[in-house]
Amino acid sequence: MAEGVTAAEACFSEDDFYCPVCQEVFKTPVRTANCQHVFCRKCFLTAIRESGTHCPLCRGSVTKKERTYPKRALDVENSMKKASGGCRCCEKQVRFSWMRQHYKTCKKYQDEYGVSSIIPNLQISQDSTGNSRSDAISDNGEMANNQILQGETSGHPTFKCPLCQEANFTRQRLLDHCNNRHLYQIVPVVSI
Repeated sequence: MAEGVTAAEACFSEDDFYCPVCQEVFKTPVRTANCQHVFCRKCFLTAIRESGTHCPLCRGSVTKKERTYPKRALDVENSMKKASGGCRCCEKQVRFSWMRQHYKTCKKYQDEYGVSSIIPNLQISQDSTGNSRSDAISDNGEMANNQILQGETSGHPTFKCPLCQEANFTRQRLLDHCNNRHLYQIVPVVSI
């Protein structure tokens, strides 16, 4: 075992810190009791709401209590605060508990995934579980997110929503838009 690495940290690989649903670094990790799979809390609750009483990964059973109040994976949270991994785009070594914040400032990540860097006066703080929280406030005190939603993309490629035809979205904003506005909309993908 490497010097300075505890036994608990050694049992986790870099892949163990990524949610199998959203494919991002965990945000508030939770674990299923029966099969011990770990997900972001939001991803787990959304998947349970969509698929019913089964684990989103293996279809194992999930109790009614778990479906409402999933148990936090504190061992994973603590290991994320100690372990570091490479950014997907710039390879910079960052603690996993800070990886989501790093993505917000990584130019290569923004170029690849369309995350905008134009939010003025971005204030990022870290909550008690090591996850970043951002509050963007413009000079006149209003939330700055409306500027992004209106399509200011600073030269990044833009996309049009295939469902409502609203335009000028970055990749990430289009994904957010579809999840927020069209999540339960059933539409044909290919005409038969």
